[in-house]
Amino acid sequence: MKRKISQQLIAWYLENKRDLPWRKTNHPYSIWISEVILQQTRIAQGLPYYQRFMDAFPAVELLAEASEQEVLKLWQGLGYYSRARNLHHTAKFVASELNGKFPETFVELKKLKGIGDYTAAAIASICFDEKTAVLDGNVFRFLSRVFGIETPINTLAGKKIFSELANQLICQTDSPADFNQGIMEFGSLLCKPQQPECLLCPFQTHCAAFQTGKVEELPVKLKMKATRNRFFNYLVMFSEDKQKVTLEKRNGHDIWKHLYQFPLIETTGKPASAAQIKSHKLLKGLEVSIRLANKLPWQHQLTHQKLHINFWLVQTDLASENQISVYNIREYPVPVPIEKFINTFEF
Repeated sequence: MKRKISQQLIAWYLENKRDLPWRKTNHPYSIWISEVILQQTRIAQGLPYYQRFMDAFPAVELLAEASEQEVLKLWQGLGYYSRARNLHHTAKFVASELNGKFPETFVELKKLKGIGDYTAAAIASICFDEKTAVLDGNVFRFLSRVFGIETPINTLAGKKIFSELANQLICQTDSPADFNQGIMEFGSLLCKPQQPECLLCPFQTHCAAFQTGKVEELPVKLKMKATRNRFFNYLVMFSEDKQKVTLEKRNGHDIWKHLYQFPLIETTGKPASAAQIKSHKLLKGLEVSIRLANKLPWQHQLTHQKLHINFWLVQTDLASENQISVYNIREYPVPVPIEKFINTFEF
């Protein structure tokens, strides 16, 4: 049965696969770029980023030579910016230490920064014909439904069961590249999280979930931690002539590391009042003009965080080493809410 499923999956893929640029090559650099971009990202959103990256950096050596700011600016809007920083770090390592050549096995690929099990399996199978299965939401969904597996996918026991099964299936085929891409494509197009296309599914007759009416219940996933609310107050600090604005680089281990932002005051429990902003240490004792730019806080949803954001327009004669020309502000990589504000405010 497992051999039949593997063969049927590949046959479906070859007949129905989407025309995507990274499917026209098996070069490890191109596959790596596409897989990193598509982590936590839908294909429709990731496709233009892939094309821009390949246009700007068509070879790993060119990505290695770029500045971090250039890479982050090109990545702007995709989120999970550690992916971009790791991408840049690994490009420099491959270019300088590996003579521009990527490792050819799952085990060796995993030693590169930012390359985990999924990406290593994708590169190893697509580029080097290694029979190592990818494992992500699409794969969990397909396997749990077809085989009726109710073990939660986000437990160690669940991951072990699904990994072993996926690798048994990929070993039944002579085309690991088509198998891995096929199972991903099938999960994306037919075996979807909501409203799966069961009536079009070629596995209907031996799909345990379809036969028992459990399609909507599988896969099983344990509930994760609750969303954390955070309250951001950005100080859009202009010089007196309004020709300069203060922009700072984010550091530490919080969100948006190494992106740029306006000076930030984070408050607890609720947004800050004008009095709180004026009395904050960043502005205390200064002659400033201050007003709120947005009537209601902007909301920005991250995976486990919900940001409530206010932008305060501040005019001051205080000179700062972080001041930049307002005409250059779009050259800096910034988080999505700040990019939206810059475009709305029309700097």
